[in-house]
Parts: sequence; C-alpha cells; structure tokens
Amino acid sequence: MASALSIANPTLSFPSSARRPSSSRPKIMCVTWDPEGLLGAPKTGHIARLEFKRRLERDAEAREAFQQHVREEKDRRRVLRESRATPDGPEELIEYFLDTEAQELEFEIARLRPRLNEELFSHLKFELGQLRFAVSKTQEMEDRLIELEALQKALTEGTEAYDKLQTDLVTAKSSLAQILTSKDVKATLLEMVEQNKLSRSLLALLDENIANAHKVEQKEVAAFMEKVRAAVLKYMTA
Repeated sequence: MASALSIANPTLSFPSSARRPSSSRPKIMCVTWDPEGLLGAPKTGHIARLEFKRRLERDAEAREAFQQHVREEKDRRRVLRESRATPDGPEELIEYFLDTEAQELEFEIARLRPRLNEELFSHLKFELGQLRFAVSKTQEMEDRLIELEALQKALTEGTEAYDKLQTDLVTAKSSLAQILTSKDVKATLLEMVEQNKLSRSLLALLDENIANAHKVEQKEVAAFMEKVRAAVLKYMTA
C-alpha cells in the first residue's frame, strides 16, 4: 500500500464560475507523486507475509505431528521389549532374533551380547550348512537360507560394532579423566591427537556429562566441559 499524500493539482487554475469558495479547503487525494520522498518507500509484500505465516503454522503442526509419531513409536517399542521373553537355547534364540524388528536388532544385540557366543554361532553355521548342501530344496528352505544368511551377517557385524564401542568407551572414559585432571588441557589434547585417542565416543561421553551437569544445575562444570568438547571437536576435524 503505498502512496503519497499531496494536494491535487495545486497550480491548476479554475474558471471564476468554478472556483471554490475561499472558505473551502482543497481536497487531499492519494496519488503516487512524492518527489521529496517524505513518505518513504512503498510497503509491499502483505500477501507474501501472510503466506509465510500460514506456512509457519503448517510447519508447526507438521512438527508436532511428527514428534507425536516419534513418541508413540518409542512407546510401542518399549511395550514390545517388555513383553518379549528371552529364550534359553541357541535354536530358540535364533528364532527370537528372526522375529526381532530391524530397528530393534541393535538394542537386542547389546542386551543379549553375552548370549551371542560360540555356541550360538556354531548352531547357526550348522543349520546354514544343512540348508546349503541339501539334495533337494523347497521354496521354504530357500527362504530360510536367505533369512539365516542375513541374520548371521547382522549378528556378526553387530557384535563386532558393539565390542568396538565398548572398547572405545573404556578408552574415552580414561581420556576424559585425563583431560579433566590436566593442568594444561591444550597440551593434553595435542598429545591425544598424536596418540589417536580423540574419538566420537569421547564426544558422546562429554555430551552425557554435560547433560548431567545441566540437570543438577552445575553450570560452571557444564560450561567447562562444553569448552572441552569444542576443543576436542576442533582437533578431531583439524
């Protein structure tokens, strides 16, 4: 909306018969003439601003719906976890893993890591051998073979990743203790860079400690560890 206010045709002369009475004021009308720029630049974009506002409202609704979906999914998984009974023997345990959702497999591997032992993998390998070298195979046997091969790969890679994470976590705890007790944090970090001791596990451990410090309102501790985290990240990506 934007227009200047000015007197309409101020220099225009009127015939005597058409002149306004001396007591009347000239009419003021909206025109686009504003040579002095007294009213500033035209203000436009009302439609764009309204559309932007509507989009923000839609985005807020979409975010809330997504967050609600995430909460419901987490609750569903929690209920499912609590309802599942862990079997005893390797054969039953294999079936247990086959019935586990892909999203839950990592959790189950971590929870049942002690059960993922030589006995289990030997049983899995034996059944795979029987299926591979069977004289005549049915479609059901072929499907079972594919499922067990995928499970063997997932369990092998999952246990290796879990074990490495635990090793990294032990190293990260040691590194964090070394950093927090150091009189020269920068020198300690540089030494750790040379020893390849800075890792994502250390960052995760720092995040956990920062969150706990904020939870108990230890603001100075949290601030210090946030600075340490920033320095660790800097040296990791340098």
